[in-house]
This record gives sequence, C-alpha cells and structure tokens, in this order.
Amino acid sequence: MTSKTKTTATKEEATPALVPKLRFPEFREAWKIKRLGNLFSDRQESGLTGLPLLSLMDKEGIVPQGDSNRKNNSNSDKSKYLRVVPGDIAYNTMRMWEGRSAHVGLEGLVSPAYTVCEPQSGVHSLFFSHYFKTPQLIEQFRRYSQGLVKDTLNLKYAAFSQISVPSPTYPEQQKIAECLSSVDELMAAQARKVDALKTHKKWLMQQLFPREGETQPRLRFPEFQNAGEWEEKSLGQLIEIASGQVDPKQPPYCDSPQIGSENIESHSGKLVNVKSAGDKGVISGNYAFDENDILYSKIRPALNKVAAPAFTGICSADIYPIRPADGSLLRSYLFYLLLSQDFLDYAIRNSERGKIPKINRDALVTYKTLIPSPDEQQRIASCLSGLDALITAETQKLEALKTHKKGLMQQLFPSPGEVEA
Repeated sequence: MTSKTKTTATKEEATPALVPKLRFPEFREAWKIKRLGNLFSDRQESGLTGLPLLSLMDKEGIVPQGDSNRKNNSNSDKSKYLRVVPGDIAYNTMRMWEGRSAHVGLEGLVSPAYTVCEPQSGVHSLFFSHYFKTPQLIEQFRRYSQGLVKDTLNLKYAAFSQISVPSPTYPEQQKIAECLSSVDELMAAQARKVDALKTHKKWLMQQLFPREGETQPRLRFPEFQNAGEWEEKSLGQLIEIASGQVDPKQPPYCDSPQIGSENIESHSGKLVNVKSAGDKGVISGNYAFDENDILYSKIRPALNKVAAPAFTGICSADIYPIRPADGSLLRSYLFYLLLSQDFLDYAIRNSERGKIPKINRDALVTYKTLIPSPDEQQRIASCLSGLDALITAETQKLEALKTHKKGLMQQLFPSPGEVEA
C-alpha cells in the first residue's frame, strides 16, 4: 500500500482512501478511512424479556426463532438477551471471522452470543451489511478476532471498533445498498421459483407412484386411464446388482471416474466433484458400472442418493450399481422409482441400525413395488425428467444471479491495492 493510503488515528477521516473500480457517475468524492467504532456503537440493551426471540441464519439473515427450523437451545432466562431494532447489524461474536452477520429488519431479542451494532448518524447500515460480507473485511474480522484456534476465535466489540475501513458518503452508501438489494430481491424471487418447482416435483412423484396399500397411482396420464392395475413384483425380480470387485490401480479403471456416496447430491440425482480413481487414490472396494446402471448409495438411506450417470466408471463399496434385469423395467423409470417417497420410507425402515445406517442387499431386493407397462413407465419418466431439466435451467439462472452479485461486490467495494488516481 502506498503512502497515499496510510492513515493514523488522528487523521483517519482526512486522508484519501481506497476507491472501488466501479462507481455511479454522480459520485466522485474519495472514500475516507473510518474506524468501525465511529460508525457503529455497541447496543447493550437487555432485560426486555417480552420481545420475540430471533435467530441469525446464514442466508435468510435475522428471522423469528420459530422460522429458523433450528432446535430451540435458548435459555429460559432471557434477561441477558440483547435487543435489536430495524437498521442494526448483529453478528455472531464467535463466527465473525466467517462473516456471520446480518442486517436486522425487525425488533426482537438475540442471544448474548451476538454483538449488536447500532449505526450512527451518516451510516447506511444496509450498505455496511453488504460490505461486511466482502472477503477483504472478513479477513480483517479474522485478524482482529482473539483466540488460539478457530473454535475459540471471537470478535468482541472492543476489537471490532478498532478496524478501519474505507467509507463513502451517505448518498453513495445508499445508492450501492439499493443496487445490491435489488439483486438480492431478484435472487430471492428466483430461489422461490426453484423451490416451487422442487415442491411441485415432490407432489407429482407422490401422485405418479402408488402409495402403500394402493394398487395404482392417484394420477395417471389420459392414455393409460384404462390400462388396468399395475403389477406387483419384488425389486429382486426386476433388477441385477453388480458383483465382483475391480482393481482401480489397473487400466482402464485407473483413469475412470470414481463415484462414492459423497459425489451424489441428496434427492436430486446430481453428481458433484467427480474425480478419477487415480486422483482419489482409491485402492480397494470398487465395482464397475456403465450407462445401463443406476447408482444407489446404501449408506444413510434417508439422504436418498441416487444417480444415473451417462458414462462408464467405477463406484466405491458404499454404492450399489443396479440395472434392469430385462425389458419389463426401464432404466429411466428405475431411477425415479428409487427416488420415490415409498421406496425412501421402505429403505429407512429396513436399514441396519448401526453407527452409520445402511440398507443391505437382501433388504433392497425384498422391496415390493407396483410396475406399469414399459410404455407407461416411459411416459412417467419423461414427465419427471422434463421437470428436472426445468429445475436445472432455473437453478442455473439463480447461480448466474449469484455470480453477477459477486462480480458487482468486487467492483463496488475497494480492495487492497486500488488507490484513488
């Protein structure tokens, strides 16, 4: 950093500071270095036990404790809990080095494990709530946190107040906050759209597959309304499970993709972070699979991990490579059958109760299911795969918005090395 950006405690607001790469055209005044202690005071209001209890969530921010889906671990004595009001910023004192902070939008109480920052005159707290999520400030929070190891690090207000940051005028704070908040609103709307599609898919699968005790599904496509009841069979009559391990150190397996349970997303069927056997360093307990197989994770069945790779590879011993035994069962239908709620409930009920629950081969093949004709199987699978494609497309739009916001954040906030020209 050049001498132009150096500052002292007595001249911190008089010295030109770092400026961002991207600015709105109406703003030209340099950002000034200010201490966070001059921007925020430490709100220490306790004893107001009649206010609602709030929680700080990673994505949602400050929400009513009952909406957090977390177990209520709060103390029955709320006398030491801290009051927050709209416009405050609350942060997790033990996790600020990870950026655990949020803008407050409602009045209530937070745990004494939080620090409550009250904005001073000329401070747009929504601007700073975005600013506090930038890598450069999170690094500052880490540096000023006290403790020997990560699990003991804490950033109390006294240390927080000593951190110096470049700060623009209030109108520019407001403009940046409005810009980023508009992107947040778009992201929230897109996330709701993705969640709605996932909820619709879950409902649709419950209608397209017969429930326990029923002989046909509640919803059938018009062309199959008079096709008769589905035929009951055990899964063992319909599938084959690969046996015979392969050596991942030998060609062609050493260069093949290697999939373990950790590479399959729960409930979605998507594969993530797939590496070759050589890259993983796997040496034993592997089975070959190809594009005719469905991969089903036998450990922790409640996670519902099923994948249908379109390539050849090897999978670890925590995966069952399953394929249809004959033409009476389609691979595409088998994929959704293993993802269905009825099979999920069965797998959970019939898992071995150990430290890590798992469903063994005998329990898997004993599962009884109702099967329609291959034509109806194809119709069901095509419907669900089309919905999956739509979910994927909308999820990609959400990810694009996240990437756009990240890029904006990098441009709208200064980073070390960027000085005023």
